[in-house]
Amino acid sequence: MKFVEMLMAPVRAMKVRYIPLLLIYFAYGASGFTAVAETFWVKEHLKLSAEALVALSVWLTVPWTIKMIFGQMIDSVTLFGSNRKIYVYIGALLIAAGMMLMIGLMANASWVASYEKEKIYIFASVISVVGYVIQDVVADTMSTEVVDRTQPDELIKQELAMVQVLARLSLGIAVFVVAGLKGWLAQLYSYETMFKLSLFIPLLSVVGVTFVRLNPVESSPLNKQIFFGGFLFAVFVVAMGYNEVPYSQEIVVFVSLAVVLYMLRTLVIDLDSQTIQHIQMAMIVIFVYRAVPAPGPALTWWEIDVLGFDKAFFGTLGQIGAALALVGMWISSKYIVSQSIGKVLIFMTAIGTILSLPILGLYYNVHTMLGIDARTVALVDTAVSSPFDYIATVLMLTLVAVYAPAGKKGTWFALMASLMNIALSIGGLLSKYLNQIFILTREVKAEGQVVTPANYDDLGILLWTVILIGFVVPIATILKFNPDPSIQKKFLNRK
Repeated sequence: MKFVEMLMAPVRAMKVRYIPLLLIYFAYGASGFTAVAETFWVKEHLKLSAEALVALSVWLTVPWTIKMIFGQMIDSVTLFGSNRKIYVYIGALLIAAGMMLMIGLMANASWVASYEKEKIYIFASVISVVGYVIQDVVADTMSTEVVDRTQPDELIKQELAMVQVLARLSLGIAVFVVAGLKGWLAQLYSYETMFKLSLFIPLLSVVGVTFVRLNPVESSPLNKQIFFGGFLFAVFVVAMGYNEVPYSQEIVVFVSLAVVLYMLRTLVIDLDSQTIQHIQMAMIVIFVYRAVPAPGPALTWWEIDVLGFDKAFFGTLGQIGAALALVGMWISSKYIVSQSIGKVLIFMTAIGTILSLPILGLYYNVHTMLGIDARTVALVDTAVSSPFDYIATVLMLTLVAVYAPAGKKGTWFALMASLMNIALSIGGLLSKYLNQIFILTREVKAEGQVVTPANYDDLGILLWTVILIGFVVPIATILKFNPDPSIQKKFLNRK
């Protein structure tokens, strides 16, 4: 009975008024539709190194750290009679523009031919990310405004949590729908065609926001300190990146961390000290959990060049991973919203470490010794690890939704999301440093001649380093700052 109850919890929680909002989340989940095509195109047509691509990924997280600007606009600035829907339309326009630039780039269109491919690619990536950032801020804000506020406070809290779960499920369903298609279709169609097909993504978000119905919310006064501070910070970031200042990424990340923490402090100052302490400790735990490094693109290059994984197989991996992640999220939704953050993250860290070992084994040819095909190992590892993918995000969003201050929800969601994306930026910086230490290259040709040979000799050491950091640092942080003292005491007593 308990299993059936867990299985039916999201279905019973679904309400018609949620559907348009969930469509916006679905559109974001479908954003990976071009991922496989883009990965292969970048590998084949751009000269960006693994380190350069990791560095680019850090810059692409920066728009997520200045969400406070968009949050303030959503809370306080009305455009064309709207301070919600209009911003989703703007985001959709930016996403579509980024896709059109990629289409022109891949088709060698005359209107982009005079520019360097790498610069067009970076610009298209940036404006697309900004579009998704804007839509994400609006969707998170609206997620608190589709909830029935006429019911008791405890039921409101439960519904807020379940809306976050439903939003992740909608996103997960979208990931599932496109996971296989992005690889299978990339095997059949040109890169240009894949990006043309991807224009359905901004269209979905436009349809969703057109029909969403929200509780009436009055605009709050513009917090000039946050808005103009955020705007100046955005100018600072652009100036640092454009002028290629030494250590610009590090400076931007740590300045942004200081700015966001200061702005968050101004929002929670009215809460009681116990609540503030709980939020602080919970955010430290989740922040560190999200700040661990990844191997970078060289791992995918190695899988393509050495293991022979093609576009269709990456699509199959994605389909299995998305399906099981969705099932895991669906079944565990009731469990997730009722468990402590520390308990869940300790479990996820341990499981994540164990499930990193099969890929490490592939590098050392353990599968060959055992007589197992590399693709079988990858399929099994993906199948086992996928259900744990979204849990930390739901934990964070539930916490954010519960403590969202009235009249400041947009800014609150934006700042909290900025903080979590700064964690990803720090993880990206760590990945960049590791790729500077362990030099990994794919084969690059120019006019039929090999100008950069493939070199994956240090990939094993890189994987070991990433696995150890990903286990030791989060566990130590959780035991130190766990907001649930009983969990901390329980684990310390076992030592």
